[in-house]
Amino acid sequence: MAMDNVTAVFQFLLIGISNYPQWRDTFFTLVLIIYLSTLLGNGFMIFLIHFDPNLHTPIYFFLSNLSFLDLCYGTASMPQALVHCFSTHPYLSYPRCLAQTSVSLALATAECLLLAAMAYDCVVAISNPLRYSVVMNGPVCVCLAATSWGTSLVLTAMLILSLRLHVCGANVINHFACEILSLIKLTCSDTSLNEFMILITSIFTLLLPFGFVLLSYIRIAMAIIRIRSPQGRLKAFTTCGSHLTVVTILYGAAISMYMKTQSKSSPDQDKFISVFYGALTPMLNPLIYSLRKKDVKRAIRKVMLKRT
Repeated sequence: MAMDNVTAVFQFLLIGISNYPQWRDTFFTLVLIIYLSTLLGNGFMIFLIHFDPNLHTPIYFFLSNLSFLDLCYGTASMPQALVHCFSTHPYLSYPRCLAQTSVSLALATAECLLLAAMAYDCVVAISNPLRYSVVMNGPVCVCLAATSWGTSLVLTAMLILSLRLHVCGANVINHFACEILSLIKLTCSDTSLNEFMILITSIFTLLLPFGFVLLSYIRIAMAIIRIRSPQGRLKAFTTCGSHLTVVTILYGAAISMYMKTQSKSSPDQDKFISVFYGALTPMLNPLIYSLRKKDVKRAIRKVMLKRT
């Protein structure tokens, strides 16, 4: 997006929670708790996986990538939302707004693709355990993670460079942060190309990965049914159910935002939906995917013993 595509826009006013002043203190407290939990949970997981050689396995390689993504994704928007809660003039400059949009979009896209790679890892572990170490070797894991990161960067660059922002009237964004759909709503020029590109990108980064994840969990569920121990089946179903819940929150919220006609969208509704995939899932991921695992608990005990 070139600067000459912008009509006298040097900064944007972010409405955030200012439409609901009675909820300002509550919103600030909740976001602060979520952000600190995101930092501590994901930061601790990255440290633990790096520290313990027993966690140098394919699944924890992907989980370390996921934790890094969630840590960065939360930091891209939540500190700003906290500062703007009590700001009388919550403005954001044009370059910062564009940078925030690009970074958040790239990280969210990478996470959606990485979750599909993690689902594939689980399917291989369940359906072909004897060949798991051969199929999911180091180069394959690095390739899958690099593909997730690389594809997200390419798709984000395509969307941002194709964006033509001719702002008409007030440069007010009804959101907690700069986000591509909110920017498109400000323009008075034809946005059909932008909306079409967002739809096509969403199919490849949201709909198809989510479908693959669902099919993967169906296959995993079929394998779990064959487990003879009732306690083993219950534990496996509980674990898969919690994983699937978090995945559904992420994909479901993002799909409801990006795969609908923008004329039917409600700005207030959209910005609160974005909290689910922008704040809630980065906090829940380390709790659901990592901290409940026996290997992680064993690594935590090892760290505690070394400190005593």
